[in-house]
Amino acid sequence: MENLRGSLLMVAAMAGFALEDMFVKELARGLPIGMVLALLGLGGSAIFGILAKIRGDRLISRDLLAGPVLLRNFSELLGTMCFVSAIALTPLAQASAILQATPLAVTLGAALFLGEQVGWRRWSAIIVGFIGVLIVIRPGTEGFSALSLLAVAAVVGLAARDVATRRVAKSVSSMQLATYGFAAVIPAGIAMAWLSPAEITLPTPRDFAMIGGGLLFGTAGYYALIAAMRIGEVAVITPFRYTRLIFALIIGWTVFNEPVDRATLIGGAVIVGSGLYTLWRQARRTRR
Repeated sequence: MENLRGSLLMVAAMAGFALEDMFVKELARGLPIGMVLALLGLGGSAIFGILAKIRGDRLISRDLLAGPVLLRNFSELLGTMCFVSAIALTPLAQASAILQATPLAVTLGAALFLGEQVGWRRWSAIIVGFIGVLIVIRPGTEGFSALSLLAVAAVVGLAARDVATRRVAKSVSSMQLATYGFAAVIPAGIAMAWLSPAEITLPTPRDFAMIGGGLLFGTAGYYALIAAMRIGEVAVITPFRYTRLIFALIIGWTVFNEPVDRATLIGGAVIVGSGLYTLWRQARRTRR
C-alpha cells in the first residue's frame, strides 16, 4: 500500500511539473524569456523562503558561501535558464524527452566526480541513453535545430546540480537550497531581459496569473515528489518519474497543437528504457 501511495504521488508530482512547464511556455509567448526567468525566480524564492522560515531555517548563513552550495546554485541557474528557453523555443515534447536523460547524466557525474562504482552494464545504458538523445535532436538532418541543444545544456546543468547536492552539508535544508536556487535565477533573468533585443513590457494581469499557476503546480509537484520519496521504496516509485514525458506529449498536442514526430517518440523510448534499466541495476546492486 505504501508503494502504491508513493507511486501515485510521484505521478502527481510529474503532472504538476508538466503543468508548470505548460504555464511557463504560455507565458513566454508574450514576455521575453529573461523576464519569465526573473518572475519565476522571484516567486519561487519567495515561496520557499517563507517555507524555510516557517521551518525555522536561517536564510542568511555562512553556508551560502560553501563551495558545493555555490556550485549547486550556478548549476541550477544554468539548468533553469536553458530548460525554460528550450520549452519556450522548441516543442514541449522534444524538450521533455531530452530532459529524461538527466538521471543518466547524474549517474555519469557521480561516477566521474564522486567516485561511485558504475559497472559496464550501467555504462552501456548511459551510452544507449545518450544515443536516444541524438535520435531526438537528429544532428546532421533537415529536422535538426540548434535550439534543441538548449535542452541538452539543461540536462548538463540539472545533473551537475544534483551531483553537487550530494556534497552539500546536511546542515543546509532542502528549503534553503530551493530558496537559493530560485534566487540565483533572478539576476540572470534580469540581465537576459536587459540584453534581449525584444522590447521590455510590463507583465499584464494574465501574465501574473500564468506565473501564479506555474508556481502553484511547481510547488505542489515539489511537495508531492518529497512525499513520494519518503513513503515508498525508491526502486519502485522512481520509474514513475518518466510519466512526465507522457504528460508533456499530451499537453504539447492538445494545448499547443504541436505534432509528435517519430524521432521524438523513438528517442524518448530509448532514453526512458535506458533510465529504467539503470534504476533496475542500481536496485539490484543495493539489494546485494
